[in-house]
Amino acid sequence: MLNHAHPSKMEARYIDEIRKMSPQQRFDKMMAIIEISYLLKTAKKSNRINK
Repeated sequence: MLNHAHPSKMEARYIDEIRKMSPQQRFDKMMAIIEISYLLKTAKKSNRINK
């Protein structure tokens, strides 16, 4: 289920979720975001359209 709400409510929910995490969980989440960002940045771009 996707969470759709006003941006201010979503931000408050996200901040509350982060506050409940342990420092290790915060670190793991940050590293996952960095890893995904790096993979997207270094991914080969394809001009081919899959049909």
